[in-house]
Amino acid sequence: MGADRGLSTIDVPERLTWAVRILDPAPDDRVLEIGCGRGVAVALVRDRLVTGTVTGIDRSAKAVEAARRRNSDALATGRAAFHTVPLEDADFATGSFDRILAVDVNLFWTRPADRELAALRRWLAPGGLLCLCWAPPDGKRAGEIAAKVEPAVAGHGFATEVRRAADARGAALVGVLGRAVVPGRLSGEGRPGRS
Repeated sequence: MGADRGLSTIDVPERLTWAVRILDPAPDDRVLEIGCGRGVAVALVRDRLVTGTVTGIDRSAKAVEAARRRNSDALATGRAAFHTVPLEDADFATGSFDRILAVDVNLFWTRPADRELAALRRWLAPGGLLCLCWAPPDGKRAGEIAAKVEPAVAGHGFATEVRRAADARGAALVGVLGRAVVPGRLSGEGRPGRS
């Protein structure tokens, strides 16, 4: 695991392991995590990168400080970066990331997120992958989340796929993946996961 504070399996919620597994970052990917919290998923992503980088954003200064401590070695070498900023105020250059991850970021299903989805589409490189995941406390919400999020993501130029799973306790996990459609390619070519 990571050279920083290391992660034992006890430290890692199963929803984060699942989300990073379906994100499937390549060793050279540039990854953004929205709502990075204390940096656990960033550490899981970082452990899969060789030359790639991971950036975490969160609105909580306290959470970002904890994420910086957890990922201090990667931060010192430039392989990780953190910003205290809400998604609504974040600003990255067009095509900055190959993969974007958000776990349990409810704004995508609790209200229209057109502005945020347009920004994510802009920040993704052509062919990049958006991975929005939830572990709803009420498993019945998984279907509601997928039904609201998938068409919203598709409406912003993504080829979409819904993934469902259950954790070891049987709790529902749901993910909406969106592949940034490459101009000139048919939206149905390739799959949202690794091509």
